[in-house]
Amino acid sequence: MSRTFQYKAIPSLWLEHNGRRLDCGPYMSGALEAQELLKKHKIELLEKVTDGIYHAGREARQYVDDPECGVPFLKSSDISISDLSHLSYLSRKQVKQNSKFTIKEDWSLITRSGTIGRMAYVRKDMDNFSCSEDVLRVVPDTSIIKSGYLYAYLSSRFGIPLIVSGTYGAIIQHIEPEHVAGLPVPRLGKIEGTIHNFIQNSSDLRAKANIELKEASNKYLESASIGDISQQYWNANSKSTGFRTSIKSDSLRAMNYLPVNHLLENRIKKQAAIWKPLIELVEDDTLRSGPRFKRIDADPEFGVELIGQGECFNLRPEGRWISKKNLPDNLLLFPLDGTIMIAAQGCAGEHDLFGRAKFITGKSLNFAYSQHFLRVIANENEIPRGALFAFLNSHIAYRIRKGYQVGSMQQDFHPDMIKQLPVPIINRKKAEEIDKIVREAYQKYDQAIDLEDEARALVERTIEEGAR
Repeated sequence: MSRTFQYKAIPSLWLEHNGRRLDCGPYMSGALEAQELLKKHKIELLEKVTDGIYHAGREARQYVDDPECGVPFLKSSDISISDLSHLSYLSRKQVKQNSKFTIKEDWSLITRSGTIGRMAYVRKDMDNFSCSEDVLRVVPDTSIIKSGYLYAYLSSRFGIPLIVSGTYGAIIQHIEPEHVAGLPVPRLGKIEGTIHNFIQNSSDLRAKANIELKEASNKYLESASIGDISQQYWNANSKSTGFRTSIKSDSLRAMNYLPVNHLLENRIKKQAAIWKPLIELVEDDTLRSGPRFKRIDADPEFGVELIGQGECFNLRPEGRWISKKNLPDNLLLFPLDGTIMIAAQGCAGEHDLFGRAKFITGKSLNFAYSQHFLRVIANENEIPRGALFAFLNSHIAYRIRKGYQVGSMQQDFHPDMIKQLPVPIINRKKAEEIDKIVREAYQKYDQAIDLEDEARALVERTIEEGAR
């Protein structure tokens, strides 16, 4: 956020059009400029091109552990993440009683509490999920308007200011359906179909990428004669109290001795033809967190985006711009292609970020990464980097490494235990095939960003050119 004092001269007519409102928010956000520009186009109100704008309403949430009894639940912070395998589950009975919890493919989602205006387009792999009351559902009437075009417009530099201008509240900001129902939606003719196709193709690519990453993990485990574990298996076997075990001098924490973790480690060691500890598969001086450094804010032309755990797992990571001049030249800060980042510090609840893995390639190589990740850089003479990611991204590997956590409130990985995580070694040709699947999946994520950007740019360019 800029600390420079901001000001803007506005026409007195804008005061007339806004009921002589004197707070600066609507005038500084760009909403009024957008309204003036949109007057040059044929306009329909948002409520007239939708089948509903609503949220689920406030009620006590009934969470369940068993996926058979629940529906994946998206919090407002979850609508932008790529990996949906770590979501909590809302009671299927509660979702059935309140149908407004359910979201459908091709809807537009808008966060409405706290951080206003973050958006997502509901993909195939999100269809029939449940979603927080802190998220507005915008249900397009597809007989009137293309769903992809509506999302592209709402998430453009014309739509977002108009949405944000309707916020209210002193400490925690909110918007309600009635605040966006009257938003002007420009009708741009045949080009709306082109814009819709860009958004739809972007959505489909992301859904395919998620499927391919899951397939890559399954193929790796199958090649090692190991099956992945399910959430039900973990729930049934993760007893954390009332067990006996022998302890070692490096830890006195019960979490590090859970019987299920030793069972999973032994499954790998016994069923895999060959296995090696993780430390033997990585480049020297890696398998540790990144460097600490001074963070000096900078404009984008002089800086680099610093990505932390909270941003890393989003479909479109957006970090803090800091001065590149003052950063150390370190491969742990600016990772190599194929580096695996594992969230390694923070709370380790069942649905927190701790322990999740991200493959760094393509667009994600343009960022710097905070020290809060465990850097795993495979020695490609030992194992292709994408193949190692496929294993570490499996549920069994995720559960094993979470058993290495140490700390009180803020968790971290035990530095000696994480080195000994058993990795099954598979046929080199098969590993290279899996590496290719992982890399192609992440290329799809990048292509999806490009298509989404192209759709928004086309919306904005058409609105501007039509207003001249």
